[in-house]
Amino acid sequence: MNQDQVKDRLLQIKDDVEEFSLIFSGKQSKKAHGLYHPETREIIIHNRNFTDENALMYTAIHEFAHHVHFTTSAVPVGPRAHNREFRSILHALLADAERAGVYGNPFRTDPEFASLTQRLREDFLAPNGTLVKSFGAALLEAQELCTRKGARFEDYLERELALDKSTAFTMMKISSFDLDPSIGHQNMAMVAQIPNGDRRREAEQAFLAGQSPDTVKTQVIAPSARTPEDPVDKLVKERSRIEKTISNLQMRLEEIEHRLETLDS
Repeated sequence: MNQDQVKDRLLQIKDDVEEFSLIFSGKQSKKAHGLYHPETREIIIHNRNFTDENALMYTAIHEFAHHVHFTTSAVPVGPRAHNREFRSILHALLADAERAGVYGNPFRTDPEFASLTQRLREDFLAPNGTLVKSFGAALLEAQELCTRKGARFEDYLERELALDKSTAFTMMKISSFDLDPSIGHQNMAMVAQIPNGDRRREAEQAFLAGQSPDTVKTQVIAPSARTPEDPVDKLVKERSRIEKTISNLQMRLEEIEHRLETLDS
C-alpha cells in the first residue's frame, strides 16, 4: 500500500475536507509513527515503522483526525491537540473506517482481545456497576432513616461513613435513575449528572451501543448542557485571556528587571 492508496482510503471515510498531502517519510522513527503539520496541511507517516497495513492505517486515521480537527474547529486549536474534541473526531472516523472496510478493529477481530474484553465486561464492569447501584440504594435508605430520626444526612455521610458528599449523591442518582450497570460505574456517574431524562436515556443508549465517553460527552452531554457559544465571542474571550497573560508577564518581567538593577547596584 503506497501513500496515494492510503490517502484514497482516508477520503473514503470523509471526503468533505480541506485539501491535504500524505507523505511516506521512508524512515523509521522511535519518537512517533506519524505527524501532522497544520501550517502546510501535511500528514507524514513513518512507514518503515510498520509491517502491518492495518496498523499503518490506524496511524493515518489518527493524523487525519488532526487535520479534520484543525480545519473545522470554530476557534484555533491550542498546543494540547489531543483534547476531547479531537478524540471524539478520531473515534468517529475509526467507526466510519470500520464500516467502510478500510480499517479492521483488532479488538473485535482478534479472538484473544475478544475473549479478554468479554471477561472484563462480565467480571468487572457490570458487577462493579451493580455494586455502585446497590450502594446508592442503601444510601437512599440511610437518607430516609436520617429524615425519620431528625438527623442530618450530610453529617452521617461525612462523619460516620467518611464518604465524600458529592460521590454519595451521584451513587444515589445512579440508583434512582435505574441506570444499566453494564456501562460501568464511571459512565453511570456521567449519565446520572444529566438532568434531562430524554438526554439521559440517549447517553445511556450511546454507551450501550459502544460509543466512547468522549463521543458521548461531545455529542450528547455537552450540547444539552449549554447553548453553543458564538465563535466570534469565543475568539474575543480567548484574545482577552491572551492579552491579560501578556500583561501579567510584562509586569513580572519589569519586577525582575527592577530587582536585578537593585542587586547590581
